[in-house]
Amino acid sequence: MRQGSPYPPPRPPYPDVVVVGSGIIGAACAEALTRRGVRVTVLDRAPLASGTTAHGEGNLLVSDKPPGPELDLALASSARWPRLLAELGEELGEELGTGLAERCEYETKGGLVVALGEAGARALAGFTAAQRAAGVTAREVGPHDVHAYEPHLAPGVRAAVHYPQDAQVQPVAAAAALLDAVRRRGGILRAGVRALGVERGPGGRVTALRTSAGTLPCGAVVNACGPWAGRFAGEAGAPLPVQPRRGLVLVTAPLPPGTVRHKVYDADYVGAVGSGDADLRTSTVVEATRGGTVLIGSSRERSGFEERFRVAVLRELARKATALFPVLGHVPVIRAYGGFRPYTPDHLPVIGPDPRLPGLWHATGHEGAGIGLAPATGELLAQLYAGEPPCLDPEPYRVARPGLAAEEARCSA
Repeated sequence: MRQGSPYPPPRPPYPDVVVVGSGIIGAACAEALTRRGVRVTVLDRAPLASGTTAHGEGNLLVSDKPPGPELDLALASSARWPRLLAELGEELGEELGTGLAERCEYETKGGLVVALGEAGARALAGFTAAQRAAGVTAREVGPHDVHAYEPHLAPGVRAAVHYPQDAQVQPVAAAAALLDAVRRRGGILRAGVRALGVERGPGGRVTALRTSAGTLPCGAVVNACGPWAGRFAGEAGAPLPVQPRRGLVLVTAPLPPGTVRHKVYDADYVGAVGSGDADLRTSTVVEATRGGTVLIGSSRERSGFEERFRVAVLRELARKATALFPVLGHVPVIRAYGGFRPYTPDHLPVIGPDPRLPGLWHATGHEGAGIGLAPATGELLAQLYAGEPPCLDPEPYRVARPGLAAEEARCSA
């Protein structure tokens, strides 16, 4: 402060932080930062929230995660989602945020995991026991009771577990709500601007972001580019082993309410999520939307940014879904869509500062769980940036962890 002046020195006319990526993760980071008074600009190479977030199912899951850092992040986010929507609603002047939650189609519909064979039933029992010990609510459902939860399930289910904490949200609406809060607080949103790299000042610290629209001075950059995060990290000079992993979803014609009541998936879904195979992996996932359509997944395949749909994959998804819900065999599929998810070799997101490049931060690598993990991710990153005590131990998500360092060295060799 200047001597004799009652006013603080003016702040520079550029953002404290530029968030690269306007999907649900970038939006959550920007929201948490602006809530702390940080001046933020959000950039995206495409229309806002039109990438991975727009091609997701909106799942907020704890049921598919074994005990460990990802489950910790999921449980924190599960508790945070309804509070976050309520807070944003109050900011808009809506009583308790009820209207905003409705517009975002937030629904605590619960999940139902089923095993069709004895081996799957045994594996599910062990998995569930470990989850309960970690704080997950998981209720066993006997074979004779499972149709009370889902009347149209195929006969022969050997075991099932109900997860009341599983929920769903409309992902683009949720991202839009977060970005709208950023804008109301003075943040700037810019679509159609590609990040090309960073500029460094004395000591090697980030001083600006190079973009297709020119150079933008800033105090820090958050890499929330999703499947493109590895590419941007390389352009910034701090390589990160984040790769795209493709997934496809079928959408049926609308069905009567209650045809599918929960998010339902076969127990082999957990194995597909945790697999590191580059080859195609499919598993049965079925759930209804608010509009009555049914979403059928899921597939996972590392094939770069290949846009073309493979008919064989779509047929495999349909075959497995009708084995679980025979009623779907008579329902037309009206469309299919696919998206790229940010995959890391150790299946954990990267959240926090990059020690190799001061001023560069990462929030990426959530693969297909980004919608569910977004609130805790944004909160953790903002807490670390602001020097606050973190809500979770940040160590498992740091850039310089063995799983990422080994893969980066292998890819660089």
